[in-house]
Amino acid sequence: MFLCPAGTSIGANPEESRGAQSSPDFQAKISIAYKEARETSYWLRLLFASKYLTERQFNSLHADCEELIRIL
Repeated sequence: MFLCPAGTSIGANPEESRGAQSSPDFQAKISIAYKEARETSYWLRLLFASKYLTERQFNSLHADCEELIRIL
């Protein structure tokens, strides 16, 4: 399952960007976090469609994920 690597990368890349050596390096890390958040959204939708998540679980997790996407 790719949810864990993508989901944890959302937080790891902004943290890594705090030590960026240049503005392009910082922007690259934030861009990666954004892409990983989009991928996480996909996996959450897939898990819900496959009945691995209840509607309540999906709504909570997906709302958090979408908020992160808007922030990034």
